[in-house]
Amino acid sequence: MEHIPESDRDPGGVRILHEQEIHDLIGVAEAREAVRDAFARMGRGETMVPPVMIIFVPESEGEVHVKAAHLCGAGHYAVKFASIFEKNPERGLSAVSGMVLVFSAKTGILSGLLLDNGFLTDLRTGAAGAVAADLLARKTVEQVAIVGAGVQGRFQLEALLGVREVQRVVICDLDAEAAARYAAETSSLHGLPVAVAGIQEAVEGSDLIVCTTPSRTPYLMAEWVRPGTHITAMGSDNPMKSELDPRLLAKADRLVVDSRDMCAVNGELHHALEAGLLAEDGVYAELGEVAAGLKAGRTSDAEITVADLTGLGIQDTAVANLVMAKAIAHDVGRLLASL
Repeated sequence: MEHIPESDRDPGGVRILHEQEIHDLIGVAEAREAVRDAFARMGRGETMVPPVMIIFVPESEGEVHVKAAHLCGAGHYAVKFASIFEKNPERGLSAVSGMVLVFSAKTGILSGLLLDNGFLTDLRTGAAGAVAADLLARKTVEQVAIVGAGVQGRFQLEALLGVREVQRVVICDLDAEAAARYAAETSSLHGLPVAVAGIQEAVEGSDLIVCTTPSRTPYLMAEWVRPGTHITAMGSDNPMKSELDPRLLAKADRLVVDSRDMCAVNGELHHALEAGLLAEDGVYAELGEVAAGLKAGRTSDAEITVADLTGLGIQDTAVANLVMAKAIAHDVGRLLASL
């Protein structure tokens, strides 16, 4: 193996950060702008993004997603491992876990180990939803519907409130108690009226809808969506998951995906293609093309817009670079000379 001179090594060796340290270093607003920049770079062809790897562990109802990317010119590239094991709560464990490996873009040497326990995945997913809404939703939003009263439903609303003023929120969830908790907590946190509603009522009365569930059966029907509505769907990140009626993708005036290739395999687009309701040229743009200004976002208040987001490694790399820069600047984390 080629010897790397000490002068070319990252100062401080390998920096290990735990979840709370990462929480203290990065916030929603910073993550949103980092993710917006990453998508714009992707639109300009300034990223390297390999295909997503998904490992299924059926005996434990588990799945592991491995995502990686490099943003050209950034100091680090990253590889993220995120897992969801549905039986974990029965064992008193969180269903979600994860970590990010960060490497020097100059030497390829491991620079950081971010033991975020899935926090950065939640953060960057919320950030991507806000970027999509900012580019595709109407400027005036009276009511937002959040479908899914879990952690991601909270991140989505917080990130969204940084790009749109909202008059009221409705929350939909199959678990009535979880929906009630969400309404109480988010209303208190953000100073907004938050009500619990059924899915059809919420969709028909909302200007902007965010879907954040692991559903395997479409629940948001095309006929409920009125002109001018924007929908962001992010729950479909493997071929079995689906939140949107495939007819809705065909009905949309502008269908925007985070990646044509990934959405054709894992996203809502996959189901519309499989049903023969849409051809691949029915996709208007990738989100990066809109973020970079290469294609217009919403051009009319009457348009129905849909963003299909499967989650990309560029998002993980963007927030990982931000965390590393702040950790080095403030000397946060435990340092190892080498691994």
